[in-house]
Amino acid sequence: METKAQVLYDFTAEAGNNELSVREGETITITNQSIGGGWIEAKNARGEVGLVPEDYIEVKQAQPFTSGGHAAPLDLSFFDSQTPAPASTAQVDVAQLETPVTPVTPGFSSTSPDETSNGNDPWAVFDSNASGGFSNNWAAQPEGTETGKTSSNAWHSGGQGHPQAYQGPGAEDDEWDEEWDDRKSPVSYAESEAGEGGAINRGGAHGSSMKIALNKFPGFSKSGPELYLLSKQPAKGTKLPVYGGEIGPVWAYPDYQLDCVVADPKKGSKMYGLKSYIEYQVIPTTTNKPVNHRYKHFDWLYERLLDKFGSAIPIPSLPDKQVTGRFEEEFIKMRMERLQGWMTRMCRHPVISCSEVFQLFLSYKDEKDWKTGKRKAEKDETVGVMIFSTIEPEGLPDLDLTEVEQKCEQFNRFTRAMDDGVKDLLTIGNEHWKRCTGPLPKEYQRIGKAFQNLSSVFTSSGYEGEATLTDALTAAGKTYEDIAQMVAEQPRRDLHFLMETNNEYKGLLGCFPDTIGVHKAAIEKVKEADKLVATGKITTSEKITMSKRTSTMSYALQAEMNHFHSNRIYDYNRVMQQYLEQQVKFYEMIAEKLRHAHSQFTTM
Repeated sequence: METKAQVLYDFTAEAGNNELSVREGETITITNQSIGGGWIEAKNARGEVGLVPEDYIEVKQAQPFTSGGHAAPLDLSFFDSQTPAPASTAQVDVAQLETPVTPVTPGFSSTSPDETSNGNDPWAVFDSNASGGFSNNWAAQPEGTETGKTSSNAWHSGGQGHPQAYQGPGAEDDEWDEEWDDRKSPVSYAESEAGEGGAINRGGAHGSSMKIALNKFPGFSKSGPELYLLSKQPAKGTKLPVYGGEIGPVWAYPDYQLDCVVADPKKGSKMYGLKSYIEYQVIPTTTNKPVNHRYKHFDWLYERLLDKFGSAIPIPSLPDKQVTGRFEEEFIKMRMERLQGWMTRMCRHPVISCSEVFQLFLSYKDEKDWKTGKRKAEKDETVGVMIFSTIEPEGLPDLDLTEVEQKCEQFNRFTRAMDDGVKDLLTIGNEHWKRCTGPLPKEYQRIGKAFQNLSSVFTSSGYEGEATLTDALTAAGKTYEDIAQMVAEQPRRDLHFLMETNNEYKGLLGCFPDTIGVHKAAIEKVKEADKLVATGKITTSEKITMSKRTSTMSYALQAEMNHFHSNRIYDYNRVMQQYLEQQVKFYEMIAEKLRHAHSQFTTM
């Protein structure tokens, strides 16, 4: 029996990649479901056969039936926040809480970050360059065009990748695809387009927030701070100390500042050449030994960090994956630049950089070392709000609930205000970019042409004594044409870096509501404690424990905010200096050209 499927999203095939173009609403026949890597082989009504993204289609299946012949009802018990926890599966009695356990963070989507977006770029509307390449947007490019125009030598195409480095997990048998192939939910590429050097940012309609996972422990319908506040489980994992510094609570910073370089993209292939991918070399400063990673490996790292630290530390999303046209040279260059920015930020974080999973990503020795570390990371139980169980305020007094709430609200106000400021600067920068690459150069060109036309008119007079004037007018006209070209190219030299920094902070700030939401929910639970004690649902000792643990959470938030502020001051000092230095050079070059044009005219 043939398996039919309905197409959910438009998909445009890449030339030479054995793919099949399909349109939304079209019915296709699945001819091979065991392709792997998130692809299936299908045939359309015209008899054409090719590969289609598995998550762009919906297989037509009959609904399961009960023994009585009626359709089985959907099991919604997982989402029933009133369901008490069985005593055998956890040591926290959720039924003790009078109010339903509501999720304080977005649920963990079943989609993969490979294709799920996490925030539309407010500055993704820049003009295309004269040479073609990418189109009207800065931050994301729909890759509906064929890639046959891309030079095959640009990224050293070859199945073997980097010979000087370990070929990466699953390089030979693609074990990664077999073990880790999340189901994906495609985004609308018409809504989030890529342009001059950019990839689709995560977020879609949900903004730039993190995706903090639902609790994986049995017995709890949804994740929430009470899992930590009332837990009797002993803390597991490496301790994360928080110290009192000159500026307030701070994380313990390592003696050596870790850094890494993401470089040297190479095109590889799998499935006997049917599918291609780009892999990058990652070289940490600790070993100076390169390891190879594909985008999906970066994505795996993001998911692990989010799962483990996301309740305490904002984990910004990666630049999103594109389904088609992903081998364009400009796209690969921008993808690598943004991966570098993401890795640099992770390296600068004292908790993330020292974590076992991050160190594994940077310096695994071989396939066995990678697989062992990968499985260990995926089985880590100290995830979600339980990360707070590893945090130890060193020599810091317990905070009362009022102070905890004040700190939380202070950080919430600041991050929201900065988020507005960053978005405003991105919008204005976008408008300026459009002017510099569109109307403004044209105005300079028109001025230059007008000077040259006037010179031609003067030349036609036949008067012998005006050659110097006409030559000077012509030179002035060409000067303004040169200035037009300079204006069009200047945003790449200065505004680009300012916009990238702001775009990075926009994504980071979009994570704070989720993180702060965890703390707000914890505060509300502690406020309920007196009532729960009065009704005998928790003991006085448990109430004191909840208060102490809320204090610990507050110290973690303060340490994270102090880290954020120190990085913010450094980043904006650096990028503003760079921007203004380039602006000074730009206007000095224009002034020099104008002085030269001025010198061509005779002083009367």
